[in-house]
Amino acid sequence: MCLLFFAYDCHPRYRLVVAANRDEFYNRPTLPAAFWQDSPKTLAGRDLEHGGTWMGITKTGRFAALTNYRDPFYIRPHAASRGLIIPEYLNSDSSPESFIKNLCNGGAEYKGFSLLLGTTKSLYYYSNREQAFRQVVKGIHGISNNLLDVPWPKVAKGMDSLARCLQDQEIKKEQLFEIMADQEPADDHELPQTGESLEWERILSPAFIVSPDYGTRSTTVVLVDRNGHIWFWERSYKAGQLRVSGEVFYEFDVEESDPHY
Repeated sequence: MCLLFFAYDCHPRYRLVVAANRDEFYNRPTLPAAFWQDSPKTLAGRDLEHGGTWMGITKTGRFAALTNYRDPFYIRPHAASRGLIIPEYLNSDSSPESFIKNLCNGGAEYKGFSLLLGTTKSLYYYSNREQAFRQVVKGIHGISNNLLDVPWPKVAKGMDSLARCLQDQEIKKEQLFEIMADQEPADDHELPQTGESLEWERILSPAFIVSPDYGTRSTTVVLVDRNGHIWFWERSYKAGQLRVSGEVFYEFDVEESDPHY
Protein backbone atom coordinates (compact mmCIF):
# COMPACT_ATOMS: atom_id res chain seq x y z
CA MET A 1 0.00 0.00 0.00
CA CYS A 2 1.21 3.45 -0.79
CA LEU A 3 -1.15 6.01 0.70
CA LEU A 4 -2.94 5.94 4.05
CA PHE A 5 -4.94 8.59 5.87
CA PHE A 6 -6.50 8.03 9.26
CA ALA A 7 -8.25 10.00 11.98
CA TYR A 8 -7.72 8.53 15.42
CA ASP A 9 -9.86 9.43 18.44
CA CYS A 10 -10.80 12.89 17.18
CA HIS A 11 -14.45 12.57 16.13
CA PRO A 12 -17.44 12.40 18.51
CA ARG A 13 -18.94 9.33 16.81
CA TYR A 14 -16.01 7.51 15.17
CA ARG A 15 -12.96 6.35 17.07
CA LEU A 16 -11.11 5.44 13.87
CA VAL A 17 -11.54 6.60 10.27
CA VAL A 18 -9.29 5.10 7.58
CA ALA A 19 -8.94 5.77 3.85
CA ALA A 20 -6.17 3.99 1.95
CA ASN A 21 -4.98 3.33 -1.60
CA ARG A 22 -3.07 0.27 -2.64
CA ASP A 23 -0.70 0.97 -5.53
CA GLU A 24 0.80 -2.03 -7.26
CA PHE A 25 1.73 -3.51 -10.64
CA TYR A 26 -1.44 -4.35 -12.54
CA ASN A 27 -0.30 -7.89 -13.32
CA ARG A 28 0.28 -8.88 -9.67
CA PRO A 29 -2.49 -11.36 -8.76
CA THR A 30 -4.71 -10.25 -5.88
CA LEU A 31 -7.88 -11.33 -4.11
CA PRO A 32 -10.38 -8.69 -2.94
CA ALA A 33 -10.97 -8.19 0.77
CA ALA A 34 -12.70 -11.09 2.52
CA PHE A 35 -12.47 -13.10 5.72
CA TRP A 36 -9.63 -15.55 5.13
CA GLN A 37 -10.38 -19.27 5.13
CA ASP A 38 -7.13 -20.02 6.94
CA SER A 39 -7.70 -17.16 9.43
CA PRO A 40 -11.47 -16.73 9.79
CA LYS A 41 -11.31 -13.67 12.04
CA THR A 42 -9.08 -11.72 9.60
CA LEU A 43 -10.64 -9.38 7.04
CA ALA A 44 -8.17 -8.25 4.36
CA GLY A 45 -7.31 -8.34 0.70
CA ARG A 46 -4.69 -10.87 -0.29
CA ASP A 47 -1.57 -10.77 -2.43
CA LEU A 48 -1.50 -14.10 -4.27
CA GLU A 49 2.19 -13.78 -5.12
CA HIS A 50 3.38 -14.13 -1.51
CA GLY A 51 0.19 -14.60 0.53
CA GLY A 52 0.37 -11.41 2.56
CA THR A 53 -1.67 -8.21 2.63
CA TRP A 54 -1.30 -4.44 2.91
CA MET A 55 -4.03 -3.81 5.49
CA GLY A 56 -6.32 -5.90 7.65
CA ILE A 57 -8.64 -5.88 10.63
CA THR A 58 -9.93 -8.73 12.77
CA LYS A 59 -13.22 -9.48 14.50
CA THR A 60 -11.41 -8.92 17.80
CA GLY A 61 -10.39 -5.38 16.83
CA ARG A 62 -6.74 -5.88 15.87
CA PHE A 63 -5.71 -3.61 13.03
CA ALA A 64 -2.58 -3.22 10.93
CA ALA A 65 -1.55 -1.45 7.74
CA LEU A 66 1.76 -1.10 5.91
CA THR A 67 3.14 1.26 3.30
CA ASN A 68 6.35 0.82 1.33
CA TYR A 69 9.22 3.24 1.89
CA ARG A 70 10.43 4.60 -1.44
CA ASP A 71 14.19 4.47 -1.81
CA PRO A 72 15.55 3.00 -5.07
CA PHE A 73 19.04 2.83 -3.55
CA TYR A 74 17.97 0.64 -0.59
CA ILE A 75 18.34 -2.68 -2.39
CA ARG A 76 17.32 -6.00 -0.82
CA PRO A 77 17.12 -8.39 -3.81
CA HIS A 78 16.19 -11.43 -1.70
CA ALA A 79 14.08 -9.64 0.92
CA ALA A 80 11.04 -11.31 2.42
CA SER A 81 7.65 -9.90 1.43
CA ARG A 82 6.65 -6.98 3.65
CA GLY A 83 3.02 -7.97 3.27
CA LEU A 84 3.60 -11.03 5.45
CA ILE A 85 4.11 -8.79 8.49
CA ILE A 86 0.41 -7.85 8.61
CA PRO A 87 -1.12 -11.35 8.96
CA GLU A 88 1.67 -12.32 11.32
CA TYR A 89 0.60 -9.54 13.68
CA LEU A 90 -3.15 -9.99 13.18
CA ASN A 91 -2.94 -13.71 13.93
CA SER A 92 -0.79 -13.27 17.03
CA ASP A 93 -1.77 -12.45 20.59
CA SER A 94 1.27 -10.21 21.09
CA SER A 95 1.02 -6.60 22.14
CA PRO A 96 2.26 -4.17 19.47
CA GLU A 97 5.41 -3.46 21.48
CA SER A 98 6.21 -7.16 21.95
CA PHE A 99 5.57 -7.85 18.28
CA ILE A 100 8.04 -5.17 17.18
CA LYS A 101 10.63 -6.33 19.73
CA ASN A 102 10.39 -9.84 18.29
CA LEU A 103 10.64 -8.66 14.68
CA CYS A 104 13.98 -10.07 13.57
CA ASN A 105 16.70 -7.38 13.49
CA GLY A 106 14.05 -4.69 13.67
CA GLY A 107 12.73 -5.74 10.27
CA ALA A 108 16.07 -5.08 8.59
CA GLU A 109 15.65 -8.11 6.31
CA TYR A 110 12.72 -6.39 4.59
CA LYS A 111 12.77 -3.52 2.16
CA GLY A 112 11.74 -0.22 3.72
CA PHE A 113 8.30 0.03 5.29
CA SER A 114 6.11 2.06 7.61
CA LEU A 115 3.83 -0.02 9.83
CA LEU A 116 0.71 1.01 11.70
CA LEU A 117 -0.46 -1.60 14.19
CA GLY A 118 -2.58 -1.99 17.30
CA THR A 119 -6.32 -2.13 17.80
CA THR A 120 -9.19 0.17 16.96
CA LYS A 121 -8.66 1.72 20.41
CA SER A 122 -4.87 2.17 20.51
CA LEU A 123 -2.45 2.55 17.61
CA TYR A 124 1.32 2.40 17.29
CA TYR A 125 3.79 3.20 14.54
CA TYR A 126 7.09 1.65 13.49
CA SER A 127 9.37 1.96 10.46
CA ASN A 128 12.41 -0.18 9.80
CA ARG A 129 14.04 2.90 8.23
CA GLU A 130 13.64 4.90 11.44
CA GLN A 131 13.60 2.02 13.97
CA ALA A 132 11.66 4.06 16.53
CA PHE A 133 8.52 2.48 17.99
CA ARG A 134 5.97 4.98 19.28
CA GLN A 135 2.31 5.34 20.18
CA VAL A 136 0.21 7.36 17.75
CA VAL A 137 -1.31 10.48 19.29
CA LYS A 138 -4.93 11.27 18.63
CA GLY A 139 -5.51 13.40 15.56
CA ILE A 140 -5.35 13.25 11.77
CA HIS A 141 -2.40 11.44 10.21
CA GLY A 142 -1.06 10.45 6.82
CA ILE A 143 1.57 8.09 5.44
CA SER A 144 2.79 7.71 1.89
CA ASN A 145 6.08 6.12 0.84
CA ASN A 146 8.02 7.71 3.66
CA LEU A 147 7.57 8.10 7.44
CA LEU A 148 4.44 8.99 9.39
CA ASP A 149 3.13 12.51 8.70
CA VAL A 150 5.95 13.50 6.33
CA PRO A 151 4.12 16.25 4.38
CA TRP A 152 4.51 15.16 0.80
CA PRO A 153 2.03 17.21 -1.30
CA LYS A 154 -0.58 14.44 -1.58
CA VAL A 155 -0.25 13.64 2.13
CA ALA A 156 -0.77 17.25 3.21
CA LYS A 157 -3.65 17.68 0.77
CA GLY A 158 -5.35 14.46 1.85
CA MET A 159 -5.02 15.27 5.56
CA ASP A 160 -6.63 18.67 4.97
CA SER A 161 -9.48 17.03 3.05
CA LEU A 162 -9.99 14.45 5.79
CA ALA A 163 -10.12 17.23 8.39
CA ARG A 164 -12.99 18.83 6.47
CA CYS A 165 -14.85 15.51 6.40
CA LEU A 166 -14.56 15.24 10.17
CA GLN A 167 -16.49 18.47 10.61
CA ASP A 168 -19.69 16.54 9.81
CA GLN A 169 -21.40 14.51 12.51
CA GLU A 170 -22.02 11.72 10.00
CA ILE A 171 -19.00 10.82 7.88
CA LYS A 172 -19.97 9.85 4.34
CA LYS A 173 -17.91 7.10 2.72
CA GLU A 174 -18.20 8.74 -0.70
CA GLN A 175 -16.32 11.77 0.61
CA LEU A 176 -13.46 9.50 1.65
CA PHE A 177 -13.44 7.68 -1.69
CA GLU A 178 -13.35 11.08 -3.41
CA ILE A 179 -10.23 12.07 -1.45
CA MET A 180 -8.47 8.91 -2.59
CA ALA A 181 -9.56 9.39 -6.23
CA ASP A 182 -7.73 12.71 -6.63
CA GLN A 183 -5.61 12.58 -9.81
CA GLU A 184 -4.19 16.11 -9.68
CA PRO A 185 -0.37 15.96 -9.80
CA ALA A 186 1.81 18.09 -7.57
CA ASP A 187 3.80 21.00 -8.97
CA ASP A 188 7.39 20.11 -9.81
CA HIS A 189 8.84 22.31 -7.09
CA GLU A 190 6.80 20.41 -4.46
CA LEU A 191 7.86 16.93 -5.51
CA PRO A 192 9.87 14.85 -3.03
CA GLN A 193 13.36 13.82 -4.07
CA THR A 194 13.55 10.09 -3.42
CA GLY A 195 16.05 9.11 -6.10
CA GLU A 196 13.47 8.42 -8.79
CA SER A 197 13.39 10.32 -12.09
CA LEU A 198 11.42 13.55 -12.32
CA GLU A 199 8.98 11.90 -14.74
CA TRP A 200 8.29 9.06 -12.30
CA GLU A 201 7.92 11.44 -9.35
CA ARG A 202 5.30 13.30 -11.35
CA ILE A 203 3.39 10.09 -12.06
CA LEU A 204 3.49 9.07 -8.40
CA SER A 205 2.51 12.47 -7.01
CA PRO A 206 -1.33 12.23 -7.10
CA ALA A 207 -3.36 10.27 -4.59
CA PHE A 208 -4.70 8.08 -7.42
CA ILE A 209 -1.88 6.84 -9.65
CA VAL A 210 -2.19 5.84 -13.30
CA SER A 211 0.62 4.59 -15.55
CA PRO A 212 0.91 1.87 -18.22
CA ASP A 213 1.99 -0.91 -15.84
CA TYR A 214 1.58 0.38 -12.28
CA GLY A 215 -1.00 2.34 -10.37
CA THR A 216 -3.81 2.40 -7.85
CA ARG A 217 -5.44 -1.02 -7.69
CA SER A 218 -7.93 -0.48 -4.86
CA THR A 219 -9.24 1.91 -2.23
CA THR A 220 -10.27 0.84 1.26
CA VAL A 221 -12.44 2.85 3.64
CA VAL A 222 -12.94 1.79 7.27
CA LEU A 223 -15.11 3.41 9.92
CA VAL A 224 -15.10 2.28 13.55
CA ASP A 225 -17.53 3.93 15.94
CA ARG A 226 -17.06 4.32 19.68
CA ASN A 227 -19.20 1.25 20.37
CA GLY A 228 -16.86 -0.98 18.35
CA HIS A 229 -19.05 -1.25 15.26
CA ILE A 230 -17.04 -1.56 12.02
CA TRP A 231 -17.93 -0.66 8.44
CA PHE A 232 -15.42 -1.82 5.78
CA TRP A 233 -15.55 -1.02 2.05
CA GLU A 234 -13.04 -1.93 -0.65
CA ARG A 235 -13.26 -0.79 -4.28
CA SER A 236 -11.11 -2.33 -6.97
CA TYR A 237 -10.34 -0.56 -10.24
CA LYS A 238 -9.73 -1.50 -13.84
CA ALA A 239 -6.04 -1.40 -14.69
CA GLY A 240 -4.93 2.15 -15.42
CA GLN A 241 -8.39 3.66 -14.95
CA LEU A 242 -10.53 5.29 -12.32
CA ARG A 243 -13.31 2.84 -13.17
CA VAL A 244 -14.64 0.53 -10.49
CA SER A 245 -14.33 -3.16 -11.36
CA GLY A 246 -15.68 -4.49 -8.07
CA GLU A 247 -16.70 -3.52 -4.55
CA VAL A 248 -17.09 -5.46 -1.31
CA PHE A 249 -18.66 -4.37 1.97
CA TYR A 250 -18.53 -5.87 5.48
CA GLU A 251 -20.13 -4.77 8.71
CA PHE A 252 -19.67 -6.29 12.16
CA ASP A 253 -19.15 -5.59 15.86
CA VAL A 254 -15.80 -6.07 17.58
CA GLU A 255 -15.87 -9.12 19.82
CA GLU A 256 -13.49 -7.49 22.34
CA SER A 257 -11.91 -10.83 23.20
CA ASP A 258 -8.40 -9.64 22.37
CA PRO A 259 -6.43 -9.00 25.59
CA HIS A 260 -4.96 -5.82 24.06
CA TYR A 261 -8.26 -4.33 22.87
